[in-house]
Amino acid sequence: MRTILVVGGGYAGFYTAWRLEKKLRRGEAQIVLVDPRPYMTYQPFLPEVVAGSIEARHAAVSLRRHLKKTRILAGTVTAICHRHKTVTVRPSLGPDVELGYDIIVVTAGAVTRKLAIPGVAEQAIGMKHVEEAVAIRDRLLTAFDQAAALEPGPLRKRLLTTTFVGGGFSGVEGFGELLSLATSLLKSYPQLDARELQFHLIEAQGRILPEVTDEPGEWVVRSLEKRGAHVHLNSQVLSATDGHVVLSTGEEYDTELMVWTAGNAANPMVRSHTDLPIDKRGLLSVRADLRVGTKDEVIPDAWGAGDDAAVPDLASEIPGALTVPNAQHAVRQGKLLAKNIIAVLRGREPKNYVHHSLGSVATLGLYRGIFQYRRLVIKGLPAWLMHRGYHVLAVPTWERKIRVLSIWITGFFFGRDIVSLASVQHPRDAFLAEDLPGKPADRSTAKTAQAG
Repeated sequence: MRTILVVGGGYAGFYTAWRLEKKLRRGEAQIVLVDPRPYMTYQPFLPEVVAGSIEARHAAVSLRRHLKKTRILAGTVTAICHRHKTVTVRPSLGPDVELGYDIIVVTAGAVTRKLAIPGVAEQAIGMKHVEEAVAIRDRLLTAFDQAAALEPGPLRKRLLTTTFVGGGFSGVEGFGELLSLATSLLKSYPQLDARELQFHLIEAQGRILPEVTDEPGEWVVRSLEKRGAHVHLNSQVLSATDGHVVLSTGEEYDTELMVWTAGNAANPMVRSHTDLPIDKRGLLSVRADLRVGTKDEVIPDAWGAGDDAAVPDLASEIPGALTVPNAQHAVRQGKLLAKNIIAVLRGREPKNYVHHSLGSVATLGLYRGIFQYRRLVIKGLPAWLMHRGYHVLAVPTWERKIRVLSIWITGFFFGRDIVSLASVQHPRDAFLAEDLPGKPADRSTAKTAQAG
């Protein structure tokens, strides 16, 4: 029986394996999926996880729960040798192992684009994974608690200052949602003044949201600035050492929280550790039918899709255009990829990937959003409702749809939860603190426990 190896459990990988499970005949092939995380992250929900509008686990889809016929390996593929049809897997524990396959599906995704800026590696948090979104939210809530106990001054000002670097969809949505949360928190902290809240969005280009046209992008900037945000266009971070941000415009300030959303970079494994063809940007060379290769040459038994693949955009009028790396394309590519693999296994020709954009929609915070489809632009509450409606339909499995809807309904009546659980990132601190000397309360607790 053939082995189909799926590298990566993101959108494209998850949907490929999910559709293969449904379409493969008994004994036709076995599926193996390798990913270091046991879940697929539905990234469009991360801004709402940041704001506490969605529980973190609801933005993650369990691989083992929904891929019941697939063998899931917890590990990272570090190299692909298609010549010998083997991959090197680095498991969560133990030494590297070699794994053989008959057909490979490369959907390893992209990585966050990092720049060698002093202090960024030590200060910044990304926003590609659930853990990062939770950490951003907890960091903000903890900063509010700490600031409320201080007198006005430089430290309090730093604690109430947040910086997002990158004005793409991920950065703008996360920025808008966190700003919405921070503004609503002021009601619970009467000691703090709204004028002390400082939110900075830094973008190297002269505009934000490149997926929409100029006018809607300018409206988003004006909308954010009306809410008290500072949007720095044509600006770059020169340094962030110890939280002191220095911009190329000459501006300087201290920040407690820095979120890095400055785009994607090619996956290092795909770029440097495979004998499959790649383009000059380090992306997997993929044909329109999602087979690895060029227009004139096909690499047998190798397929690719998602953010790590240079997929031709046949719906674009621009010669040589590639599909943009977003969820809309990755999901549809994964579904077609599974159909095409089955078609080839059964002696049929694969179909080309063609998808016309459904438009761009973004949340800018609670009850705020923007949507554009060609010349049609919708702003405010209607766009925000469209954003939620589209993504609750798009998130895989009815189980996740129902969970997300239930938390939205709960939030509508009772508001967002504002409890910080930052301590879960250091779970042993409380346990070890009980052994510190000079804490009468701890000793009495211990005596009570012994007496019981």
